[in-house]
Amino acid sequence: GDTTRQRIKFSDDRVCKSHLLNCCPHDVLSGTRMDLGECLKVHDLALRADYEIASKDQDFFFELDAMDHLQSFIADCDRRTEVAKKRLAETQEEISAEVAAKAERVHELNEEIGKLLAKVEQLGADGNVEESQKVMDEVEKARVKKREAEEVYRNSMPASSFQQQKLRVCEVCSAYLGLHDNDRRLADHFGGKLHLGFIEIREKLEELRRIVADKQEKRNQERLKRREEREKLRRSRSHSKHTKRSRSRDRRRHWSRSASRERKRRTRSKSREKRHRHRSRSNSRSRSRSHHRSRHSSRERSRERSSKKRSSKERSSRDKERSRDRDRTSRDKDRSSRERSPRDFKDKKRSYESANGRSEDPRSSEEREAGEI
Repeated sequence: GDTTRQRIKFSDDRVCKSHLLNCCPHDVLSGTRMDLGECLKVHDLALRADYEIASKDQDFFFELDAMDHLQSFIADCDRRTEVAKKRLAETQEEISAEVAAKAERVHELNEEIGKLLAKVEQLGADGNVEESQKVMDEVEKARVKKREAEEVYRNSMPASSFQQQKLRVCEVCSAYLGLHDNDRRLADHFGGKLHLGFIEIREKLEELRRIVADKQEKRNQERLKRREEREKLRRSRSHSKHTKRSRSRDRRRHWSRSASRERKRRTRSKSREKRHRHRSRSNSRSRSRSHHRSRHSSRERSRERSSKKRSSKERSSRDKERSRDRDRTSRDKDRSSRERSPRDFKDKKRSYESANGRSEDPRSSEEREAGEI
């Protein structure tokens, strides 16, 4: 009738992932002297069943959370073991390394005997009588080895110190073990729920570590594959883009080349047309210039001719004017000479003769005057 359980799913953060994997320390160590009490998260067998069904189709990777939980618990247990070892080293007498090695051998044989006895009890409970008998034979052999090791250890120490109880801390569950514990005590410890629970937790932790490592490796490989596929896809796209670009570049180059060729052809045709036009213009200009020159030369010639004619006319007119002036002056002189009196003429003649010292004939003087006129 609890409605909160119906609303919670196994993937909720409030659900204990170690419980879903059947390895929660609170469940394993319940009823022992190291009972941890009730777990702070939700424990429900129905949720575990739902997880087992759903995990067949999908990997939720809850092993990582369970591994962290068990790892923290085992770390606390190992810390307690180290603290117990330090306390024993402070309270007990110090022994040499050789004696400590002999005592450690006795402890190892005690542990082996205890484990074998616990196995015999389990096989007897299951009904495997033959297997339990074989294990009991191994127990007898271990007991013989233990007695020999105890004799060696007793001979290496004085009687006073050998009688002192030597304790040892269990490496699995951090419990104290005595050097002289009997088989029943060792069987109870190694076959007890506490020791077996710690063994189960440690084995489960190793299994989870292996599973997590395998899954991480698998995920890394999948990521690498996806990266390679993406890289291949990117390369193919870049190659296609490059090919498209190269094709477009080739097309552009072809277009540019064709355009440049067309331009060159056009420029050549234009240059040819310009040359032809220039030539035609130059020819027309030369013709016009030659025609203009011919016209100019003809004009110049006509001008020269006209100027010559004008100069000749002017000369003739000037000569005529000069001749006219001369005639006029001669006429004026004749008139003046006619108008002059004979007396003046005679006076002039006399003065002239007196100046030159010679006399002339009147005829000659008259002729002279006439010639001068």
